[in-house]
Parts: sequence; structure tokens; C-alpha cells
Amino acid sequence: MSWIQNKFEEGLIVTSLDWALNWAKQNSLWPMTFGLACCAIEMMATGMSRFDLDRFGMGAFRPTPRQSDLMIVAGTVTYKMAARVKRLYNQMADPKYVIAMGACTIGGGPYFKHGYNVVKGVDLIVPVDVYIPGCPPRPEALLEGLMRLQDKIKGGTIARERRTEVVGAG
Repeated sequence: MSWIQNKFEEGLIVTSLDWALNWAKQNSLWPMTFGLACCAIEMMATGMSRFDLDRFGMGAFRPTPRQSDLMIVAGTVTYKMAARVKRLYNQMADPKYVIAMGACTIGGGPYFKHGYNVVKGVDLIVPVDVYIPGCPPRPEALLEGLMRLQDKIKGGTIARERRTEVVGAG
């Protein structure tokens, strides 16, 4: 008989703090209601009953950036809109995540070559976590991107990264 046997109540769960926090973060993402162009229609379709974002814990699209922690940039980002995208991103609470949805959002699309007002990728304005290509991407592609974001959140940690210093070099 070991010293730990019968010391804990039945049903006690022991886990790491990282796992518990990451589980809560990945299953309670609240996307912001924010669409710029035609990709927004596909984003709205993903929230409908056929694709059902609620089963992933993301069904509550929030109207303000202060209530959301996921920005899905769906559509062509122009220079006029870029300042507003950055402002909305800065108003979101940490931890915050960004998904770039569509060819126009990722690289400017067909408008970048002939248009003077289109930003060549939203990643020049805000840091992007997941890219979803397509013109426009299907709702299934957005679901796949959301699951990849959940995988990224699952691998996170709250611990500070250790700095390694070289001592006595030179």
C-alpha cells in the first residue's frame, strides 16, 4: 500500500493550470461581428444552423470589440478601412486572435494590382493567427480555420519564456 492511496476523495481531478486555462479559452471564443466585403456572407452562413458554430463554443457573435476576443477579417481591406481595423483590434481585450478570411484579406486579391487603395494583406496592420484562403472561402473552410485556431490556443502557455544568456563568451 502506497502513502498516497486513499488520501484523495473520489472524483478529484488533477491537471495543470495551462491545460485548464487553454481549455476555457479555446471553447469560449467570441468572434466580433465584422465583415468588409463578400467573404462576410460566408462568415454569416457559418453562424447559421447548417454549420452551427455553437458546437465549438463560438456561436455568440459580439457587437463590440470590448466583448470579443476573435476578429475575423472577412473581405477587402482598403487603406481607409485599415485605421479602423487597427482601432478595433486595439480595443479588444487580451488574449485576442485574428483570422484572415479570403484572398483579398490575405494578399489584396485581384484589386491590389490595379487598385491604389487596397492593402496587400491585413497582416501589415494586425498580427494574424490563421489564414483561410479562397475567393470566397466556404463555411467549411472557416470551420477548419477555427479548429486550427483552437489547436494553436491549446498549445499555449502562461509561463514566461526563459532567456538564455551566454556567459563568458569572447
